[in-house]
Amino acid sequence: MSGNKRKSAIIAAAAAVSLTACSSAGQQTQSAGSSSPAVKPTLKVLGIWQQDDYNTYPVAKMLEEKTGYKVQYDMLPQDKPEEKLNLLIASNEAYDLVTTGSGATFNSIYFSFASQGALTDLTPLIDKYAPNVKSLVSQESLDAFKVNGKLYAIPNRATDVVRNGIMVRTDWLEKLGMKAPSNLDEFVAMLKAFKEKDPGGNGDKNIPMTVRSDAPFIDNLVGAFGMANGWNDVGGKLIPRVLDPAFKDYVTFVGGLFKDGLLDKEFPVNKDATVKEKFASGRAGAVPLGWSDVPAVSDALLKNNPNAKIAYIPALKGATGKYGHSLTVGFDRVSYIPKSAKNPEEAMKWINAKLEKETFKNLSIGEEGKHYTFKDGKYEPILPIFTTERNNANNYQTGVDEKLYPEYWQARVRKDPRLYEAWAFLNVNQPKDTQIKDVIGSIPYSPDYTKYAQQLYVMANDYTIKLIAGAEPASGIEAFIQKFNAAGGEASVKEVNAWYSARKK
Repeated sequence: MSGNKRKSAIIAAAAAVSLTACSSAGQQTQSAGSSSPAVKPTLKVLGIWQQDDYNTYPVAKMLEEKTGYKVQYDMLPQDKPEEKLNLLIASNEAYDLVTTGSGATFNSIYFSFASQGALTDLTPLIDKYAPNVKSLVSQESLDAFKVNGKLYAIPNRATDVVRNGIMVRTDWLEKLGMKAPSNLDEFVAMLKAFKEKDPGGNGDKNIPMTVRSDAPFIDNLVGAFGMANGWNDVGGKLIPRVLDPAFKDYVTFVGGLFKDGLLDKEFPVNKDATVKEKFASGRAGAVPLGWSDVPAVSDALLKNNPNAKIAYIPALKGATGKYGHSLTVGFDRVSYIPKSAKNPEEAMKWINAKLEKETFKNLSIGEEGKHYTFKDGKYEPILPIFTTERNNANNYQTGVDEKLYPEYWQARVRKDPRLYEAWAFLNVNQPKDTQIKDVIGSIPYSPDYTKYAQQLYVMANDYTIKLIAGAEPASGIEAFIQKFNAAGGEASVKEVNAWYSARKK
């Protein structure tokens, strides 16, 4: 190639590069000045099991429109979810966010993941990308999930509620000319009348009260002994029930009901479904029942006994004047970002976007006029669309607006008049001092308490069942307490009370 031709080629090439650079710069300038948002990655999210497909449930589409994030939702299995969760985290599955339940088992798994370095420290991400988390989720809630001073999860604080009470056949009471009992003596008198006068006409199949085997600490009854919660304040210290001075009195009382045939003789083997069937079939006159189960149990009962009537009884006073229902405090979901996440920053931005005021309200209860109405300060669900499009909404939450959500949440108990009536009796109509707050529900990560909680719970329940059924003598309680303390009870009490003492200051 001649010198002139070579020179011309170089100039042409330089011009081409210059044009390309200008074009590229122009495109970058246009992009930077454009109102079009940058392309957001598709997030991969793992949630708890639900009957509906997360990806096609209406909340998913709404969140995509409001936040701009496409999300691929997977869910844990209904059976043995903890095993699947452990497998996924151990294999470094690239989930950008994981949400699980917040019971003893899942919390223990979370704390284990955090301690082993499998999770992302969220504090820097929250500080940079999530002002809504900082303003709407309380510091107390966040502190409850810190491990070694670092935060690895965002919890969903549950609405504080009394969940359970004793439901009785009020038509049986009317037939016997009796009122609902208000203390333990009247309660025993009611059960004796149910047994001896058989107002249900069940003959030898009659059951004054049925109870499931995994709930030997019977709601309401246990409150009459000052032990409404799993841990109760005794002289300024939090003490688990089996270490409570009132424990012996409680098992002696309930053991007496069992011995006298006032408590279901099959109590030690009863499952939850069995207990509900016995009450719904008309065989039992009383049953501990959560208000969320009332509509289904009521429907089944009325199908078998069209004239049946049921209602909760008030908090029963014990011999020392104590009474009360457990007011549950704590969390129902917990969300964390695994170290294997591909988009941790984007996941936090998505969490923040879901907590924008109107988006969070839409997520939780839908659109006004479509899913709910608002009148006289109350959110009323519009049925059936509220149920079909927002029943699973809490499975999409990652942290909640702790001030407003309790108001939104009440729309859920207004879906059925019977549901609302049952909830209101325990949470609105009863005196406030009957609601005994379960403070242990907000305890932050405590290694010994977390390590031993589940096995101590099972140990205490199994022993209590045996005492009530007469399979173990009450004289052996002191020996059991020694075993309980050696199995982690002593260490747990020490650790819990170090937190409790500091909390009260």
